Amino acid sequence: MLRYLTAGESHGPQLTAIIEGLPANLPLSIEKINHQLWRRQQGFGRGGRMRIETDQVKIGSGIRFGETSGMPVTLVVENRDWKNWEQRMAIEGNPPDDLEIVTKPRPGHADLAGALKYNQTDIRNVLERASARNTATLVAVGAVARQLLEQFQIHVYSHIVELGPIQVGPVEGTIEEIAARAEQSQVRVANPEKEQEIIKLIKNVRKEGNSLGGIFEVVVTGVPFGLGSYAMPDRKLDSRLAGALMGIQAIKGVEIGMGFDAARNFGSDVHDEIFYSPEKGYWRGTNGAGGIEGGVSNGQPIVVRAAMKPIPTLYKPLRSVDMRTKEPFEASIERSDVCAAPAAAVVGEAIVAWVIAAAFMEKFGGDSLQETRANYNNFVSMVKDR
Repeated sequence: MLRYLTAGESHGPQLTAIIEGLPANLPLSIEKINHQLWRRQQGFGRGGRMRIETDQVKIGSGIRFGETSGMPVTLVVENRDWKNWEQRMAIEGNPPDDLEIVTKPRPGHADLAGALKYNQTDIRNVLERASARNTATLVAVGAVARQLLEQFQIHVYSHIVELGPIQVGPVEGTIEEIAARAEQSQVRVANPEKEQEIIKLIKNVRKEGNSLGGIFEVVVTGVPFGLGSYAMPDRKLDSRLAGALMGIQAIKGVEIGMGFDAARNFGSDVHDEIFYSPEKGYWRGTNGAGGIEGGVSNGQPIVVRAAMKPIPTLYKPLRSVDMRTKEPFEASIERSDVCAAPAAAVVGEAIVAWVIAAAFMEKFGGDSLQETRANYNNFVSMVKDR
């Protein structure tokens, strides 16, 4: 079973992830992981933290001479801002006499619920872990999953389809072409005209001290039949994707394929007709299901979209209540972005890659890459003969 665990705080010394279940002999590139970490930090509308941190991964175990050994892999991303927080976030000792504790919960954050749940008088103990800074480990973990999937010609792409009130609109081209154009965009859109409109909107929102959300789409190509299961609800591939994406900070909605539009149309306009030819095997003329039927991948590209709410930290703060005095107050301000939807798309890619990789390994297994490949090839051959 492929699984991971992460640890670390936004202003602590480091972020850590441990991955278990990778097959042995998988080539793993640190450069490719660092590239994904770099992508997470891009995008117009990002805050000051992105100018401080230049994320680089260190591998502490499970890799030898560029290949996995089959043992747990440890990934570490150091926080460069730690030097400015060492006294306030010290691992040992007593708090400094001049320590300012956070007692004003911010609307839209985990601050109040977390402080009450864990009985904390200093909200910093909540916001440090709830921070989107911790998505760096998710991207690192997803970058490892991508390298496993690429061994089997499975690729993951993303682009922004809506940002605030602006809809990018229909874009032409293959998903690879759309993703390539989005990769060159400051806001991950494949429509240059809409890009300038979005950038102008972000500038205006920044002046107002406000924030913006957006909707991103992730597409996975090359996914074989048979990942996931209809046997139990928690094993369905779509339920796993939805749950994993909802686990990303600020994500408030997920849809697969046509999603909510499927409820607004007739069945004849929603369901994908099935065709067969000796050259293609089974194929579809449409992909309203987003590559998943009955919780199982059907050989079509996986298409999933996620909605990110506006960043809740506003430079024009909303009203809140001081937990210490119970007096009304304007919510405290932490360094933040105006719009992080383009970065969220990169995090979404990572999460989707992980879920697909985990389902892939459940289906094909193997303690080594060679064993996994043999199992995969055998299944593909069997499906072809059907």
